[in-house]
Parts: sequence; C-alpha cells; structure tokens
Amino acid sequence: MEHAGLTARLDRISTDDRILMVPMDHGITLGAVTGLKDIEGTIDAVTRGGADAVLTQKGIAPRVHDNLNGAGYVVHLNASTSVGPESNDKRPTGTVKGAIRAGADAVSMHINVGSDYEPGQMTFLSELCETAGDYGVPVLAMAYARGANLEGDDPEHDAEYLGHAVRLAEECGADLVKTAYSGDAASFEHVCESTRLPVIIAGGSPVGDLATLESVRGAMDAGAAGVSMGRTIFQHDDPEAMTAAVSAVVHGDADAEDALSGSGL
Repeated sequence: MEHAGLTARLDRISTDDRILMVPMDHGITLGAVTGLKDIEGTIDAVTRGGADAVLTQKGIAPRVHDNLNGAGYVVHLNASTSVGPESNDKRPTGTVKGAIRAGADAVSMHINVGSDYEPGQMTFLSELCETAGDYGVPVLAMAYARGANLEGDDPEHDAEYLGHAVRLAEECGADLVKTAYSGDAASFEHVCESTRLPVIIAGGSPVGDLATLESVRGAMDAGAAGVSMGRTIFQHDDPEAMTAAVSAVVHGDADAEDALSGSGL
C-alpha cells in the first residue's frame, strides 16, 4: 500500500512504462511564444496526438485540465527567464502542496549540473523528493550538464557529464530523469546505464522533423524510456501530427522514416 499512490500517478503520465511528455512551461522563460498563446488548443492537439502528459507552471493549471483528453499533468517547480541576469539560476516557483492543489499527477524541477547554481538546486531537488515522497507524488528531475565548470567543446551533450547528471538525480531521490541527448545511441547507452531511473530525453531546439525522430529512435535504442519534447512539438505547424510521429517511435517502436510518413507530415 505504501507505494500505491506513487505507482498510480506514474501510470497516469506514461503508457506501458514509456513516456511522451510535452512541456509547455516556456511562457515563464520566453514569454507567450508561438504555440503558447492559445495553450488550450495546443494541449488539446498534442494529447489527441498521443502525448501521455503535459507540463506547465502551476498558474497555467486552469487552462490545462479541460483539454487533457485523459492525459496526465506535471507541474514544474522552478524557473528563470531569458531576459534575467542568469538563465542557469533556476529559482523555486512552487511547492508540492501547490502542485497537488493544481491537480498535478507529478512534479518536476530543473538542475544545471556543473553550474555555479548546482549546490542550491541540488538541495532543492533533495528536499523536493523528500516532501513529494510523503504525498506519493513522483518527481521528474530535469538534470542537465550545463555551466561554466564543465570542460570540452560541447559539454552539454557529453555522455560522461550526462551520465553524472542522471546519476545525481537518482542519488537525490528522483523517480524519473530527463536530460539532453548525447547525439548517438552508442554514447547514450552510457547515460541510460548510469542510473536505474527511467531516462527521457529533452527535445531541445527544433532541428527538422526527420532529424528529431532519428534522435528519438537513437535514444530508445540506447535504453531510454521516452521523451519530453517542447518547442519541437508545440511550435510545429501541425502539433498533433508531430506528436503522433514521436508517439509512433516511443510507443509503436517505429523507425524514424516510417513514423514520419505514417503521421502524414
């Protein structure tokens, strides 16, 4: 009985232990960009397309629930803005109790491993996991390798750093972890093997439909549990079709080209 609530809520944001989540918390970071002004219509489209869950900040909750089409809901609990003094300095924006009041099935927070803000964010993550555990609410840690203390040409996609980030999430008590894709299945295997948690990849900046689907396919082949894909889906000309294409890979085990052609894109 101890874990019944946690298991039930994890089931609400996944399908057969695989996850297609569409985060739409970008309004606090970027403003009301394309796809977020009519967030009601976007949520309706992506959940009709096969998204298991959507994610927003708590203040958007009243605009979410009538458009979920049975999908799950995740409330994100920290943020920064693109116009503020430091984008890596994610500050708390909510609590577990507030997320429950907003109707959340899970909560999430962002930590930049390797940044000057890592210590405070790690403390927040650890305390969040303790509090959420008291309520049986799953915690998704968005653990990125991002900051001035990392070395190399592209540390944000370095499999060693990403492996450290996902392991940190598990060590702090998270139930799921999201991170960047390292660029190929072979290197991403190390990331997935670095933790027992389900690993889902971030979508990042849009790079084209086929390239996106090839990245999803590579991540799934490496052992990922799914994706959390925002702008690539919600800013797409056809968010429902793009969601369906990603779902074909995540849930239907399709290859990238078949998923693209089958979605009608």
